Amino acid sequence: MIVEALPILMIGALALLLFTGFPVAYVLGGVGLVFALVGSSLGVFPFARFLIMPGRVFGGIAENLVLVAVPMYIFMGTVMTASGVARDLLICLQVLMRRMPGSLSLAVVVMGTILAATTGIVGASVIMITLLALPVMLERGYSKSLATGTIAASGSLGILIPPSIMLVVMADLLATSVGGLFVAALLPGLLLSALYAGLIVLTAKLRPELAPPMADDAGPQNTGELVLLLFKGFIAPTALIVLVLGSIILGWASPMEASGVGAFGAVLLAVLNGRWRFRFWNRCVQETAVTNAMLFMIFIGATVFAFVFRALGGDELVGGLFEQLGLGPWGVLIVMMLIIFALGFFFEWIEITLIVIPLFAPIVRLLDFGDHVAQADVILWFAILMAVNLQTSYLTPPFAITLFYMRGITPPNVKMTHMYRGVLPFVGMQMIALALIVYFPQIALWLPTLVFSE
Repeated sequence: MIVEALPILMIGALALLLFTGFPVAYVLGGVGLVFALVGSSLGVFPFARFLIMPGRVFGGIAENLVLVAVPMYIFMGTVMTASGVARDLLICLQVLMRRMPGSLSLAVVVMGTILAATTGIVGASVIMITLLALPVMLERGYSKSLATGTIAASGSLGILIPPSIMLVVMADLLATSVGGLFVAALLPGLLLSALYAGLIVLTAKLRPELAPPMADDAGPQNTGELVLLLFKGFIAPTALIVLVLGSIILGWASPMEASGVGAFGAVLLAVLNGRWRFRFWNRCVQETAVTNAMLFMIFIGATVFAFVFRALGGDELVGGLFEQLGLGPWGVLIVMMLIIFALGFFFEWIEITLIVIPLFAPIVRLLDFGDHVAQADVILWFAILMAVNLQTSYLTPPFAITLFYMRGITPPNVKMTHMYRGVLPFVGMQMIALALIVYFPQIALWLPTLVFSE
């Protein structure tokens, strides 16, 4: 009985220790090693398996060419954050959208979408948009809830819209193509952005006092100033998106090669903006190294945890549990989505992804949805559903990490209650997007079929 209960005890210990505040990487690796020792003492985890662990870590992470893209995309995002491109982009979008209802909020949504396609780092995007947009929105009389909700939701688009670090990690865990995931996530990401924009326009139409319009004379006063603003604020970051995503979609570069293209493009934009100094370079490299080290430590801890969990029979336990429920493929999918959504209330995407995918992936590969989704496309469809679902983990209380990023830099008169009220409608939009992709799988599958079919 004790041996059979080890996987359950392992999951329970992990859940409890994650709430203690210890670094996630050490919790994952530590729980794995402790239960490996327990399993060894009970005769179900041979000592020889300890000697396999370094090979799993080195072969699974250090030699993984897919993960080479992660530090390059982090560097690209760090450079874009510090180069001043975001400030010019927001000014440009405010001018272009000044005649639309909720123009400032719409500008923030478009800005978040573009930054998501150039940085992919949620924390940096949220902090940057908050610093740039929130004071202006509050000064123009915007509702505190609408302003903070828009910024939080728009800033978190970076985990879905490619090039997303999360998609790179998911592709590795699911043993599928990074390029396929990038292409499949493009339309769902734009759909989510469009739903945000629709919510803002509807809110501004029904309750204009929440989003007062901008003055018609705001922005550049002549054609020359407008052209310069368009080039610096809109054309430059858009060109970088075309370089990165266009090179992948057109088959000119793999996602790993495109990460190098993106890093070079970000440096070029920083040089053109006159920001490239030794201090700037040093700061970007240090931030990239710290973020990269944190992520890869989590990868190592998760590799150890997953290895021990499988060795103790965790895969069979989870598979047997779903089989005994007798829910059918749709029931299993709904239960999986509910579990992921519930975990998002307490954990970030990295913990959920590294723990859940190794457990769910073998089961998902066996699910048959008939004519709704071809068997060959089930994994790709599931990955996009999971990515959209994980979008909620940044906004759902009590541990909405995006709101904590914002809380540290918002004025005292903006309370957490304003933020919580503000994000709830956007969580609703995320649920609508998830339901649409479940019901219309071609939202995720049409573009990969078009790009990769020959």
